[in-house]
Amino acid sequence: MKNLRKGAIFVLLIILAAQALEGRLQSCNPSGKIRGKKPPPGQCNQENDSDCCKQGKLYTTYKCSPPVSGSTKAVLTINSFQKGGDGGGPSECDNQYHSDDTPVVALSTGWYSGGSRCLNNITISANGQSVTAMVVDECDSTMGCDEDHDYQPPCPNNIVDASKAVWKALGVPEGDWGELDITWSDA
Repeated sequence: MKNLRKGAIFVLLIILAAQALEGRLQSCNPSGKIRGKKPPPGQCNQENDSDCCKQGKLYTTYKCSPPVSGSTKAVLTINSFQKGGDGGGPSECDNQYHSDDTPVVALSTGWYSGGSRCLNNITISANGQSVTAMVVDECDSTMGCDEDHDYQPPCPNNIVDASKAVWKALGVPEGDWGELDITWSDA
């Protein structure tokens, strides 16, 4: 009986250790930091209240995002994918600009997954509503504070950066646009 009890405890410890290891393997830890540089005059587009890098400030970078599930938690932010908008250059997936009236998004680096979600749809849910949007860009979590990134900081690792059309479809009043807790899934 003692051996059976010891065996059961040993098996239980193995299971608990495996679950703890799995949790650590699925977590997303920072990959580094970059030091902010002051943007040259007129070089950081602050449309949609975008942040500009601050001289000397350290910004956290990530090469990963939290694990994707059937209902992945994220933060929705607003971005203009139009020419001259705060999104900077053309979208990474198709080298095109997209109207603010089209439901499109950029995903944090880990979720963007090297472009594997390019031009695929995701479903975004919040505020009792859902909308389908196409992935057209990466919200770079690995770099920032340079000309290529419009002198904006790196994206956090849990961002769905969305056009105005997405915010409208979710029924969010325009005065509340900025950041919103959402869930998303591959459509």
